[in-house]
Amino acid sequence: MSEFSTTEITAGDEDLHSTAVPGNSRKVFIKTYGCQMNVYDSERMEDALSGEGFVQTNSMEEADLVLLNTCHIREKAAEKVFSEIGRIRQLKERRAGTGKPLTLGVTGCVAQAEGEEIMRRAPAVDLVAGPQTYHRLNDMVSKAASGERVIATEFEIEQKFAQMPQIERRSAIARGVAAFLTVQEGCDKFCTFCVVPYTRGAEVSRSPAQIIEEAKRLRDAGVREITLLGQNVNAWAGTLEGRSLNLGELIFELAEIDGVERLRYTTSHPIDMHPELLTAHRDVKKLMPYLHLPVQAGSDRVLKAMNRHHTRAEYIDLIAAIREARPDMAISGDFIVGFPGETDADFEDTIQVIREVTYASAFSFKYSPRPGTPGAELDAQVPETVKSERLQVLQDLLKEQQIAFNKACVGKQMDILLEKRGRKDGQLIGRSPWLQSVVVDGEPEEIGHFIRVRVTHGGPASLLAERA
Repeated sequence: MSEFSTTEITAGDEDLHSTAVPGNSRKVFIKTYGCQMNVYDSERMEDALSGEGFVQTNSMEEADLVLLNTCHIREKAAEKVFSEIGRIRQLKERRAGTGKPLTLGVTGCVAQAEGEEIMRRAPAVDLVAGPQTYHRLNDMVSKAASGERVIATEFEIEQKFAQMPQIERRSAIARGVAAFLTVQEGCDKFCTFCVVPYTRGAEVSRSPAQIIEEAKRLRDAGVREITLLGQNVNAWAGTLEGRSLNLGELIFELAEIDGVERLRYTTSHPIDMHPELLTAHRDVKKLMPYLHLPVQAGSDRVLKAMNRHHTRAEYIDLIAAIREARPDMAISGDFIVGFPGETDADFEDTIQVIREVTYASAFSFKYSPRPGTPGAELDAQVPETVKSERLQVLQDLLKEQQIAFNKACVGKQMDILLEKRGRKDGQLIGRSPWLQSVVVDGEPEEIGHFIRVRVTHGGPASLLAERA
């Protein structure tokens, strides 16, 4: 299983958007942890709740409903959730004393994996809902608000896709000119370090008709760039008008939508990079030259222990084929150091893969045992001090490569999509074809437009540019 990059998104961050809140409306606060899929799910929950009169607030203190949309990838994920619940319990008690009850729900992958334990340990929680049950969210919230404790952790992915409300144009406009669109959920790969197959279930694909319709609705709301999401997105498969499609062929269909100018997808598994996907990278101009393709480790022995289904050589050969199809392709990856049994020689194999591939960006982590996964039961767990030392070496190399990639852009001209205001007045932030943030002078009314720029400076995490 390919892991998403993990982030924590809270009210007040740029990734959360609020609407005007009428004084008598019920208010919802959603705190989102983790991957892009959780961001997408939180947005769809907002859409579902808006149909029942809820409006979003960026203040937990004034919310009538608080949802913690959780992630189970990182170490001590459940402990972080219980800690947050403890803080909200105090707010809930204060609100109860004023006659303004607060309903608290836990959603996402921790809810799926730890639902019964959450209900047992945290009486303040009124609602627990796994990722495949959000199409029933309004009914669950109504029951919870009336005093019934609700737990729903069934795998109902097909019903979820079919029954979730369509994206509202007003909400899509508020979220910006680049959007996520989930096309696939779940994973069948069962990497020994990963909880996703247990929290998201087996691989299930949305129908192409649903995907195309949602993409058009996003286009109509002003979205210019769409990122297709899936735990294993390139395993997507569907049927359109009697034709069987894979992800590459779906991208050709989406590229025909006027107004959608850029396409991306994440996260991929190396064994599902079909020839049609390489053809799409070669021939579809709207498909950006950026690919997140995790390898996790560079040692064949460790890859086998991880149950990754590919070898080091197969991954290297695949990268070569991708770059033959699209020579300017930027590669991003995921790396885990300190997997049980990893030796110094195994770690050096990973370093050599990084040197051979050269990454434009990457996410790297120390291995942490996830309860219920085969990796947690393996012998020869690597000491934390060794993991930390290896991680530092690996991250130094990846940082060096990322800076080199950004500096190599200096002097280049490129088209960027202007997405939001910069930190300073008169600045805008755009996105390059290679997913870098690009800072350029501009006015707010230009957001949503493409402009041609020349890069003047490449920093560790972003580019500076002037108009070409």
